[in-house]
Amino acid sequence: MAANVNVSLNNIFSYVGWTFLPNLVTGWIQAIYYGIVIRAGDPKPQPGTPLYVKHRRRIHITVVLAYLAYTIYEADYWMRQAGDFYQLLGVPLDADDRVIKSRFRRLAALHHPDKISSVFGSDRDTGAADAYFVSLKTAQDALTNPVKRYAYERFGPDIVQWQHCSTVKDYLWAGVPSASGFYIGSFFLMIVLGTLGYVNWGRYAKWRYLTFTALCILEMYILTRTYTPPVLTSVINPFLTTFTTHPPLLPFQLLHLARKSTFTLFIALSQLSSIFAPPTSPTSSSNGGIDPQQLMRLEQMAKGSDMETVRLLSLEMSPFAGDEGMVKELRGRVRDWLVTNTIRADPEVRDAVGRALGRRRVGAPPGARQ
Repeated sequence: MAANVNVSLNNIFSYVGWTFLPNLVTGWIQAIYYGIVIRAGDPKPQPGTPLYVKHRRRIHITVVLAYLAYTIYEADYWMRQAGDFYQLLGVPLDADDRVIKSRFRRLAALHHPDKISSVFGSDRDTGAADAYFVSLKTAQDALTNPVKRYAYERFGPDIVQWQHCSTVKDYLWAGVPSASGFYIGSFFLMIVLGTLGYVNWGRYAKWRYLTFTALCILEMYILTRTYTPPVLTSVINPFLTTFTTHPPLLPFQLLHLARKSTFTLFIALSQLSSIFAPPTSPTSSSNGGIDPQQLMRLEQMAKGSDMETVRLLSLEMSPFAGDEGMVKELRGRVRDWLVTNTIRADPEVRDAVGRALGRRRVGAPPGARQ
């Protein structure tokens, strides 16, 4: 249960980091990039311009992928730092009881607390020797007991605290509900974050549930089988031992990395979903991004206004209906009024008229200048 609490806290901290770090680092790198490639005095691309958006998109993708790789590497690094019982005793994963006991006796003879205290005589060294000897004894007891060895390889070192378990069934009843807590908590966390809008899954919304379900099935398969998964013994561990210096993985270590990678990948996809979103339709882009339905409503309102204007004008013209001469004279006067009013309202015309009147009044008697 404590391990699941730690996993949940790590997921929360990881999400907090994913929330602001990629955007923050992207802004820094883009500013540094412009400072390097653009000479002093030359204009830099402004936010919102196509070139600025293009550069930010590429830098953001690079930052997200790099942070994704770093997060997975960090999880693997701390897992290797913690080690396992096989590395502690220095025996291979397929070691039998004879090899394990022989190795324990050799290490116990070298690191027994009584021997350390007689050589160094320091309480600090003696305390460290006691803790190390207890770890050796715990590892030897777990790996020489077939039931505990089965439980350890699937549930990790937490099984040492499960004192009430003695059979495979007991360990399954204690371990499976504990492991399912991660999936229940993560499932509700994804729903809450998606509902509140903090995570945008875009086109990958359905794949997150499929991947999450596949991971849950894989873990239940590994936990309930008495043998190590073939993919681990035939593919992953041979590759690690042949081409890298990474120690072989146990089932619980593989599941830990799979959970961490899946959760991190979900958040990375939510960061990249807006970048890989399909472009807007030509209709929307040609209309300046306005919704076509809004344009249709505006067009209907304009037509309604035109019809209402025609109706009111018809009512105003009703007294002159049937008299062509009056209608013609009215149209002429309206046209002259519009032209005259437009000319008089023009600022340049008004300035010209003012200057002409000013020149005409120069030298006139005082009473005529008004």
